[in-house]
Amino acid sequence: MFYIELMPLVTIVVVVGAVLISLWTKRKLSHRVCLSKRRLNGKTCIVTGGTSGIGLEAAKDLARRGARVIIACPFPEEGKNAEHTIIEETGNKNIVFKCLNLASLESTREFAKNILETENRLDILINNAGVGSINKLTKDGMLYTMQINYYGHFLLTNLLLPLLKKTGTAEEKSRIVNVVSILHHTGHYNFGDMNMPTIRSYVQSYSNSKFCLILFTRELTRRLIGSNVIVNSIDPGTVGSTIYRRNFGILGGWLIKQWLSFFWKTPWHGAQTIVYAAVDESVADISGELFKDCKLIKAKASTYNEETAKTLWEESQNLVLFDT
Repeated sequence: MFYIELMPLVTIVVVVGAVLISLWTKRKLSHRVCLSKRRLNGKTCIVTGGTSGIGLEAAKDLARRGARVIIACPFPEEGKNAEHTIIEETGNKNIVFKCLNLASLESTREFAKNILETENRLDILINNAGVGSINKLTKDGMLYTMQINYYGHFLLTNLLLPLLKKTGTAEEKSRIVNVVSILHHTGHYNFGDMNMPTIRSYVQSYSNSKFCLILFTRELTRRLIGSNVIVNSIDPGTVGSTIYRRNFGILGGWLIKQWLSFFWKTPWHGAQTIVYAAVDESVADISGELFKDCKLIKAKASTYNEETAKTLWEESQNLVLFDT
């Protein structure tokens, strides 16, 4: 009798297990990796948010290829630990941590000034740093999520463009990689309320910031015509990373990270398209596009609106007090 009553439970467990295994297999087999063996000896790369998650994994990959890698974040202890980790794991000692707080225009300018004064080249800039859960204003009067994810990177990229242009050649163009998200599909641009924390959930602010990054990528491409610099956006996919700690606490964030890493992507898998856009020879002449799983995809239709992209650029320029 007990055996008969137990049968439905066993059946449910078997079915659920089979579904989970099927989901895991499907997800893992769909993850493409960067197959390029290109070396980066003598090259210099910057990775914002290169001290944890997919940024750290991308920095490790570039280091293994022989590049000088500058990792940037606002947390000195995390930065020095990441610097040590990359050196230990890759054997590349040309790794440098520099403090950068993208939530501060002053810090962003100081970082860029330091780079221009101390580096003689910049081959790859990866704008990866991002947050998704802080819905307050910075001291510069911008929404925290928008400033870190978009406005800060807008200013940083423009400040570093002279060095990127100086470094790029017709044979080997300098590259800019902007890390976005599938959530750009729910984002939009309306300058009047982009920095209003009272009417924006943190998810909407995050979506808007990634939507703006794609518009920025396309407008920057137009402005770089005739130069030896390319810029593309990448969607890393659903990744188990530390970004969830801020929303769900240490334990909750850890559990979500493990779940997503198991069924979707680990930070290493999430970094593969970043590396692909940064080094792969097949995309050396492509600019203004969006990649996911190491292949070209289409972004939300409205991100291809040239007038919107131009307007965003002009208003962003005025907001960060930068004259391009």
